[in-house]
Amino acid sequence: MSEPMLPDSYYRQLHDLQAVDFVLVELTLYLDTHPDDLGAIQQYNQFAQKRMQIASQFELEFGPLMHFGHSYTKQPWQWCEPPWPWQV
Repeated sequence: MSEPMLPDSYYRQLHDLQAVDFVLVELTLYLDTHPDDLGAIQQYNQFAQKRMQIASQFELEFGPLMHFGHSYTKQPWQWCEPPWPWQV
């Protein structure tokens, strides 16, 4: 079975999501050792909001990013439709 052709916006949105996730991981590590840094907390919250926006848009267009109730799915069940985000 061949992989379906994905639009450029799939890869662009997935790349943007991965970039925001990287920033959130780094800010989380920083805040673990600097819990009173208000600027870092504000930056973390801004990126968390941005992540939610990007993820919501991605899921509307291409299907769920996470399972176990963390993402919605359309009918038919979308988890059997490759490629999954971690396969790209």
